[in-house]
Amino acid sequence: MNANAVSEAFNSVLKVEYVHRHTFATRTQARVWIATWITDFYNTHRLHSVCGWKSPIDYELGYWAGFTEELAA
Repeated sequence: MNANAVSEAFNSVLKVEYVHRHTFATRTQARVWIATWITDFYNTHRLHSVCGWKSPIDYELGYWAGFTEELAA
């Protein structure tokens, strides 16, 4: 999956799973709630096919752990 496809998939998930399910009083509230959803749920709990069905945080932690092991060897 190329970077553009990943970005488009993210935007789709954001709209379907969050934005369309909430009503925001102001743009500021929307920005804060969406940013919170991204950091508290999307990056930490939601599984992604492009990450081997891991959350982005778990995928990144695994990447850096492997990178560190390579440097130590």
